Amino acid sequence: MSETLNADELLKLSLQIKQWGEELGFNAVGITDTDLSEAESRLQQWLASDCHGEMDYMARHGSKRSRPAELEPGTVRVISVRMDYLPEPMQDLQQLLEDPQKAFISRYALGRDYHKLLRNRLKKLQQKIQHSIPDSNNRLYVDSAPVLEKPLAEKAGLGWIGKHTNLINKRSGSWFFLGEIYTSIPLPIDQPAEDHCGRCQACLEICPTRAITAPYQLDARRCISYLTIELKGAIPEPFRAAMGNRIYGCDDCQQVCPWNRFAQVTGEQDFLARHHLDTSGLISLFDWDEATYLQKTEGSAIRRIGYQRWQRNLAVALGNAPTSDAVAEALLRRLEQASPMVKEHILWALDRQRNQPATA
Repeated sequence: MSETLNADELLKLSLQIKQWGEELGFNAVGITDTDLSEAESRLQQWLASDCHGEMDYMARHGSKRSRPAELEPGTVRVISVRMDYLPEPMQDLQQLLEDPQKAFISRYALGRDYHKLLRNRLKKLQQKIQHSIPDSNNRLYVDSAPVLEKPLAEKAGLGWIGKHTNLINKRSGSWFFLGEIYTSIPLPIDQPAEDHCGRCQACLEICPTRAITAPYQLDARRCISYLTIELKGAIPEPFRAAMGNRIYGCDDCQQVCPWNRFAQVTGEQDFLARHHLDTSGLISLFDWDEATYLQKTEGSAIRRIGYQRWQRNLAVALGNAPTSDAVAEALLRRLEQASPMVKEHILWALDRQRNQPATA
């Protein structure tokens, strides 16, 4: 049936899909074809430079990541959706980041795991499309398969890939999640978004570890998000001081982006902070035992790093905190029972505490 739809019927269906998406809570829906040849070339160069670090999954699956029809045979279009998640005004983020005794967690991870919410909404959109065109093939993805979501979203008109390699929308900034539906329906495609970064270098200049090595080029091995989330072993010493109080991810490049002045606080309650993770002190989080960690991170994206990396990250942040007896005592309380990896970071933190000038 999808093959017999004329141009007017396909246009009407595409408009209907966008309306359904809006009704389901998506902030934008765009449609593109499956040609990702330019993105494929950039990905191959990035992998060849080993900029993906330990993220071996980025190199798996051959060309399926950049050729949608190889991942899902019959795919001719990709429906890309956006859902905004900013949980609080941006000035609140900056105040927290500037308090070295508080823990900074990337804002996408403060609430419920976005994968579940997006997948549930996207499933409803998929079902509506399937019901409308029963013989069509429609498969949804939310970080669940090798998909180049940012290049697809850029081609679908949802935004452009900025110099920090995140997607930016000129009306909404960059605080949003993406999801996709691969479809066999030859829907009309949207115009790709244009780049509006101009001469701005703010994200390159703000990056604490200089992970943005050039405009549109990110060395993940230097990125605090990679170091605190993806890296399984010890954090390289040269990057520890630059991590500051960031214990899960880093939002600096988004916070400084001029386009985020247009970002609005989300209306999705599930994206709002849980368990006071938006304002918690480093010592109180470091004092969690593993059972508390598992209980407090249930249903959260934070759960994926596990308790050992959680403690590793907090130990580094405590090493960067102002010198105090309370910090030293918190580190010493965990030292004896710590795993070898965590112990290495606690000892580094204690050394930092001893050698930093005392605060008034």
